Amino acid sequence: MQRAIRLASFPCLILLAAGFLFHVAAQAPKTGATATASQDTTKRVLTLADYGKWNRVTSTALSPDGKWMSYAYQPNTGDQTLFVKQLDGEKLYTIPVGPAAGGGGGRAGPGGGGGAGGATQFSDDSRWIGYYVNPPASARGGARAGTPGGAQGGAPGGTRGGTGGRGAAGAAPAERQTRRFELLELAIGERYSLPNPASYRFSKGSHWLAVRLNRSSMADTSSSGADLVLRDLSSGTNRNIGNVNLYEFDAAGAQLAYTVDAQEKIGNGLYLLQPATGETRVLATAAADFDALSWSAEGANLAVLRGEKKKENKQKDNILLTWTGVGSGSAREVQFDPAKEDTFPKGMVLSEFSTPQWSKDGTKLYIGIKNQEPEPPTSSEPQANVDIWHWKDPLPQSEQIIRLPQERRATLPAAFLIVSRKFVPLGDDDMRGVTPVSNGKWGIGRNDAAYRGELEGGGGATRADYYRVSLETGERTLISKGLTRTMGTSPDGKWFLYLKDKHVHAFNLDTAKDAVIDTKVGRSFVDEEDDRPAEKPTYGVAGWTKDGTSVLLYHRYDIWQLPLDGGAAVNLTKGKGDAEEIRFRIVRLDGGARGGRGGGGGRGGGGGDEEGLDLAKPQLLSAYGEWTKKSGYYSLVSGQEPKPLIWLDKQIGQADKAKDADRAIFTEQSFTEFPDWWVTNSAFETPRKITDANPFITDYAWGSRVLVDFKNSKGQRLQATLTLPANYDQGKKYPMLVYIYEKLSNTHHTFSMPVYDDRPHMSAYASDGYLVLQPDIVYETGKPGLSALDCVTAAVKKVIELGYADPKHIGLQGHSWGGYESSFILTQTDMFAAVVTGAPLTDLTSMYNEIYKQTGTINQGILELGQGRWGLNVNPWTAHDLLESQSPVHQVTKLNTPFLILQGTADGAVDWNQGLEYFNAARRNGKKVIFLSYPDEPHHLAKEENQKDFQVRMKQFFDHYLKGTPAPKWMTDGVPQTEKGGPIK
Repeated sequence: MQRAIRLASFPCLILLAAGFLFHVAAQAPKTGATATASQDTTKRVLTLADYGKWNRVTSTALSPDGKWMSYAYQPNTGDQTLFVKQLDGEKLYTIPVGPAAGGGGGRAGPGGGGGAGGATQFSDDSRWIGYYVNPPASARGGARAGTPGGAQGGAPGGTRGGTGGRGAAGAAPAERQTRRFELLELAIGERYSLPNPASYRFSKGSHWLAVRLNRSSMADTSSSGADLVLRDLSSGTNRNIGNVNLYEFDAAGAQLAYTVDAQEKIGNGLYLLQPATGETRVLATAAADFDALSWSAEGANLAVLRGEKKKENKQKDNILLTWTGVGSGSAREVQFDPAKEDTFPKGMVLSEFSTPQWSKDGTKLYIGIKNQEPEPPTSSEPQANVDIWHWKDPLPQSEQIIRLPQERRATLPAAFLIVSRKFVPLGDDDMRGVTPVSNGKWGIGRNDAAYRGELEGGGGATRADYYRVSLETGERTLISKGLTRTMGTSPDGKWFLYLKDKHVHAFNLDTAKDAVIDTKVGRSFVDEEDDRPAEKPTYGVAGWTKDGTSVLLYHRYDIWQLPLDGGAAVNLTKGKGDAEEIRFRIVRLDGGARGGRGGGGGRGGGGGDEEGLDLAKPQLLSAYGEWTKKSGYYSLVSGQEPKPLIWLDKQIGQADKAKDADRAIFTEQSFTEFPDWWVTNSAFETPRKITDANPFITDYAWGSRVLVDFKNSKGQRLQATLTLPANYDQGKKYPMLVYIYEKLSNTHHTFSMPVYDDRPHMSAYASDGYLVLQPDIVYETGKPGLSALDCVTAAVKKVIELGYADPKHIGLQGHSWGGYESSFILTQTDMFAAVVTGAPLTDLTSMYNEIYKQTGTINQGILELGQGRWGLNVNPWTAHDLLESQSPVHQVTKLNTPFLILQGTADGAVDWNQGLEYFNAARRNGKKVIFLSYPDEPHHLAKEENQKDFQVRMKQFFDHYLKGTPAPKWMTDGVPQTEKGGPIK
């Protein structure tokens, strides 16, 4: 571990890596504790006008054989370009694919779906790649790339809107209907295309490709069927099947099941096609709807729901149709008709809103049941529109309104046993969720009835009683009451892990015996650094051993193996994590938990691997230096200390591995290095850079970063990342912008991507001669404002002491919770010359009873137990004076600093009135305040024109107060409504 050297006699500054990345010791003397960047006055200053050409990289995937990689460049302004590159050869396919779909597209797993709008996929034989091509933005009315409304939902595994099937999506909106699907044969570059696709999928073995088209906009809306094109990839021949709604290949890729949904229900049914022979069988047909098509993950078991809706009822009356051993000589059909079964609850139906899921052994189907309700009577008279808020409501009406679509589709869990044809109810209105374990013997039931209406802390940490539920009989056995933190089940389905009274418990599902398994370790696995005043989480589950005898838990840095029989625990990483303050986390490149930045395994998560970890084999670890900010990957061999594979003073991103080859891809980035993709093997040997998304970065004056160690008034060790301006001149004091939001030193190696949004970009400010400081903030319960004040001012003082900042020209900016912090800080100190606060909480007492409109929840739980960190039962009636002391609006008479407020009128997180209150209070008291209110904008500005507007105004505001540039007219005189619009002046 590389540490800063602290000497009293000369500046303490260590060069850690290329790109001018430094570590500045907290005790370094004021004089000379600086870094010098080479002077280059030929570089351009980065401005808003340059943002449009900057690219993000999306649609990254490796072919299963590791010989091809796909990636796309998505500029801030303009259309996306997909590249398919031969990694061991010269071939490179460059494909303009139009605007990014649904927000720019997502990551694609190796050889899997995902990609641009969830749409780019390699075939599993690595011969083909499929993708969508959208019309250029100019052909679609100038639609902005990356905004919602593009092609989406078309990846394999998509579902028809609401029916629960794993097959095709429904008809797309009009703006998506001019896109096309393309299939590229990688070896020869030949392309095949189809217009107006809705979804597609390859069969296992990649002999067949199925593409479902969107329905014509002129089609009858009473049916959902559309054309399905089945292509033989060997011969290039097509077969067209009409009126297909849902479709799916079996696990072997030898059979295609599909449902027909035609006008007047003529020919509706479930059909089975053998693509190799062309033989089609009718498995079921009726003038009814066929929904929720489901193959088993292994074998060839098939299920579907057949249903009809009576006019007087809200729900369909469905029958479950199942087949086991489909396509074999021992195929067996079993039907379950709830109307003919006395064990089925009266007044309920099998629901298509829950797709039947097969147990691993194929003996059970997990299904959902729902109350049947009468359709409300219609009336020609105008009806009152009233929401009745009642004190007995477990959820406020606002939350019920947001959840209404979800509640209308909510089902209760049940099981159907194939051999005995037995229906087993598993849940009820109190226990609405039962999660089957992997062996199909037990389920974990969650009963929250006794705790509904309790405060939620904003992180989903709500209490419930947990039960073991027999999937054969529905019998329940209590595990424990009032649990907040559960940690999943073992891969063999024998153990359930949970946290209670700060200890980890393992409940044996077979014997119903409970044991505390962490008492012999001598340390707690609870994250005591989590400063929210709710029950603290554990650091998370790393996995389970393959032999089923142990669970692996994360501590702050190290990984521990805890035997489930209560035996002695083993520190698998040999204490290296604690000794060098490196956070180790297990990474599964074969489909389990993924890594990067200390990732892999959630905080309190369940591990996620089905087979367990074989500790006799080397394990891959992600690694993150808590104080150095270095990151990378290590190898862990049983009985040895972890050894580094790649360990750099950069941010090493998530790695993905090819399914059938020893080839992996990953990103590395720093403040000066864009996160391009590199290819390597699983040992991270000889990595090679593949993408070069923004080569023009060298044209611009760019800053550099140093780490700053400091302490708050309580002596707590903290850090900040400080961006130095381009062409930094040692000894010169610069204007400084401070950007805050909880802990930010972990962004030290994050590339500052120029994008249109509503926050300052460190790259642009550093390019124009600013320092930018991002300090860590830790909190004392009940005093969020004073905690922020303490940490932020301590960090600023340290930077001034080190000789970087001009103390008279320091600005402050924060948004949302950072908006609260910046709004409060400016009332407590004159340290800052100007403050910009976005979407701020300003009156904690009124904010407490307002609605978080995005979810409909009341802010009470968020403020007491969540981000507000007030503490349980600390509220306006028990601690009125305390909350006023932490509220910016109540401290407004103390502020002397010019400030600018940003907020959208449609803010769904912080009510617009919070910003308005603060403005009105400051204006009434004669303070220099400007309120930028953007009509119909949400919590973060969404419209590009408004994002650009704010970026300009924020920069002008800071430039005036921190650099002395002339103030524009909108700052000095305002803008009357009669003059609204036009260029900024």
